[in-house]
Amino acid sequence: QVQLVESGGGLVQAGGSLRLSCVASGSIFNINVMGWYRQAPGKQRELVATITSGGSTNYADPVKGRFTISRDNAKNTMYLQMNSLKPEDTAVYVCNARRSPFTFWGQGTQVTVSS
Repeated sequence: QVQLVESGGGLVQAGGSLRLSCVASGSIFNINVMGWYRQAPGKQRELVATITSGGSTNYADPVKGRFTISRDNAKNTMYLQMNSLKPEDTAVYVCNARRSPFTFWGQGTQVTVSS
C-alpha cells in the first residue's frame, strides 16, 4: 500500500504562483510513475502532468510552459510548481502514483484562482 498526502493548495489571484507537494509513504519501492491530476466542479478528472522515476515528464497542453513537475526521490516527494495561474486552473489537485499493476491516489488539495 502507498499513502499519498498533498499540501500547498490555497487561494491565489490570477497571474500568481503556488507550489504543491505530494509526500509518498508506505510501500514506495518500484513506483515508476507519479503524476498530478485535477478535477474542477462538474468536470471529469483530467491529467495535469506526470513524471517517471527517471525524470521524464509529460504535460497536458493547457499547462505547458506554466507548470513544472519534479520529484525528490530522497524525500519521497513530488512537486508541482504552478506559475501564471488562471481562473480556469481552479480545481482539486490530486496526487497519483503507479506501481504496476496498482494505482494509488491522494485525497487532493484545493487550488482556487480568483480573477
